[in-house]
Amino acid sequence: MSGGVSPAGPHFGFGLYVHWPYCTRICPYCDFNVYAAKDRDGSALVDAIAADIHAHRPRLPQHGALDTVYFGGGTPALLRPDELGTILRAASDTFGIQRGAEVTLEANPNDVLRADLTGLANAGVTRLSIGVQSLRDSSLAFLGRDHDAVSAAEAVRRALKVFPSVSIDLIYARPGQSPASWEAELKDALALGAPHLSLYELTFEPKTPFGLAAKRGDIKPMDDDQQADLYELTQAVTAGAGLPAYEISNHAASKDHQSRHNLVYWRSGDWIGVGPGAHGRLTVNGARYASIAERRPEAYIANVQALQSGWGDATKLEPLEVAREILAMGLRAAEGVDLRRVEAVSGQRVPRDKIAVFAERGWAEIVGAELRLTQAGRLLADALTAELSP
Repeated sequence: MSGGVSPAGPHFGFGLYVHWPYCTRICPYCDFNVYAAKDRDGSALVDAIAADIHAHRPRLPQHGALDTVYFGGGTPALLRPDELGTILRAASDTFGIQRGAEVTLEANPNDVLRADLTGLANAGVTRLSIGVQSLRDSSLAFLGRDHDAVSAAEAVRRALKVFPSVSIDLIYARPGQSPASWEAELKDALALGAPHLSLYELTFEPKTPFGLAAKRGDIKPMDDDQQADLYELTQAVTAGAGLPAYEISNHAASKDHQSRHNLVYWRSGDWIGVGPGAHGRLTVNGARYASIAERRPEAYIANVQALQSGWGDATKLEPLEVAREILAMGLRAAEGVDLRRVEAVSGQRVPRDKIAVFAERGWAEIVGAELRLTQAGRLLADALTAELSP
């Protein structure tokens, strides 16, 4: 490695991602590894997740305490406070959790209205990420959500009374959505006072009900130019409200409210992935590994019980793969990426002539070894990353 720059690893953050795969309702746009909750008893899965965490310790002897824990899904808010406590105790007993660590729980508005929020906070949750998705009842019905706009707003207000940091998820670029209607909806969301917004354009993944409907011609996705216009409008409105983008889809009122767990991803830190289908990235003895757990809950439980593998299907990544991930993930964030990291891993120089062209066109800026995309450049992030990838 040149210049003493570390390519990846826990020095860029060390997190734990817990995937809870059950949902009371599966949304038609969702492409995650999810299953209908029905009357399932989750206790065996909770125990398996705790065992999976313990099984990672001997394989990660040089990793210290966790900086972040993120409960995603699915709907992890279906977990009771004592079940969350079981998983967090396993993490604390196995690796330790840093004082002041960020512990995020994803929740739907109806979950927030039903939940014992104080109990969740006492269990260790410090941050709530609420899947509002829209503040318009007609759009919520289209998206297959089981809440209305009034309950979504009430859930956010309730959460803000308990948790120091709350995030709202919204989906825009919906078919037929006008700039004026999105601007009004976004301003309504900002008025709720949450210090973090995750704003995602609606995508039509091929195997989802929405993807199949689009293939049949039953739904017409918004075209790229219209989506770009809404993206630029989003940046202007959020920046004007004091929540500028610190990543392509994420906005925060200050650094204190940025998602520290997601920054682990964007900085190519290390994270353990536990729960059915969870992905992880781990650095061991200088090598980078990608892991993925068994997708089906029954198979995941059986695998953990039988093998105590702690790795799932782990694959050692080649240096070029690692370098490409560092570049692609780093360019998503406003802070950018240190090109020396990319070059240290790949052994190849990132082409400065292409960067100069991007800078001339207003898509990128470089300060020393730090390359950052501008707001205009983040619209083209995938294409620009492909041009620069080793």
